[in-house]
Amino acid sequence: MIFVKHEKDVQPADLSAEHDLKGVELRPLITEKDGAKHFAMRLFRLEPGGYTPFHVHGWEHEVFVIEGAGQVVGEEGSQSLEVGTAVYVPAEERHRFQTGESGLVFLCCIPNVP
Repeated sequence: MIFVKHEKDVQPADLSAEHDLKGVELRPLITEKDGAKHFAMRLFRLEPGGYTPFHVHGWEHEVFVIEGAGQVVGEEGSQSLEVGTAVYVPAEERHRFQTGESGLVFLCCIPNVP
């Protein structure tokens, strides 16, 4: 069954247990709870000066920037992001997303993982 929902109807995830992040809101738009068997789509909003933890995990993910500007930082340095930028982060690649004064909004798709 096809369904539609608005981001405003999705509660932000509780990130209080996360370390080394600043000004990050994560809304899990589509997950297994919605019947998505293979992938999850998440919306991230980084406030100006915000950043995600510098982290690594065992799955790839794809990101698409829909608002603002920032950088994706990996072991080999950083790359600039702007509206319309697509990013592929391979599995086991240490990374972080960050922004300056503009803030950053992006969609992130990952496989459903336990």
